[in-house]
Amino acid sequence: MTQTSQETRVPFSLRPKLVAGLGWATLISLLLLGVLVFAMTPQDANMGFNQKIMYIHVPSIWVAYLSFFVVFYCSIGYLWKRLESFDRVAKASAEIGVLFTAMCLLSGAIWGRPTWGTYWVWDARLTTTLILFLIYVGYVLLRSFAGAGEQQARLAAVLGIVGFLDIPLIHVSVQWWRTLHQPTSVFKVAEGGDPKPAMPVELLMPLLLGLVVITLMYVFLMLYRLRVEHWEQDLEARLAKH
Repeated sequence: MTQTSQETRVPFSLRPKLVAGLGWATLISLLLLGVLVFAMTPQDANMGFNQKIMYIHVPSIWVAYLSFFVVFYCSIGYLWKRLESFDRVAKASAEIGVLFTAMCLLSGAIWGRPTWGTYWVWDARLTTTLILFLIYVGYVLLRSFAGAGEQQARLAAVLGIVGFLDIPLIHVSVQWWRTLHQPTSVFKVAEGGDPKPAMPVELLMPLLLGLVVITLMYVFLMLYRLRVEHWEQDLEARLAKH
């Protein structure tokens, strides 16, 4: 089989040039974001330089939520339609979500040390986030060791759906329980009922830009992981013929 005929079997979104181009765009965007945050964005009046870890911490949990929502959606889709494409996307997104949840917990611990005087407290938001991390670590382990087949995919889909239910709990934890973790501080509701920024614009804009850049990183990692999955399936098909 020629290289050309092989590439025709690859979905357009997984073509090497497209994925590589997206990777370079992600890398350049991350570098520019780093320059903006660490060289051009002013320091917070209260927390000083330590506040800059917010530009890693907040986008990390945002992409983790996005990843697990994709798992949730695709898991429902798989149980309903039994399409293998739903299962592949859910598997890839869960792995990315675990990575970014770990980044969120690690950056939060680093931020907590100068702010709270300790790397970790059994705070409601931290604890529920840790539970989310452990649920999806279990999901990834299930996908790795439970063996291939429809039964494994169904079990993973159920776990992916149930695990997502922890995210609303994380969101409301700072309102339901007394907690050291500050409430959502990007936007707040004004007296007239309209949302308005809860931080200075010069701090908010780099944060929003960071959300965009880290989301772009998620898209790149997703397409790259799906391409690796495509390679693995192609290799298995070739070995099965011999």
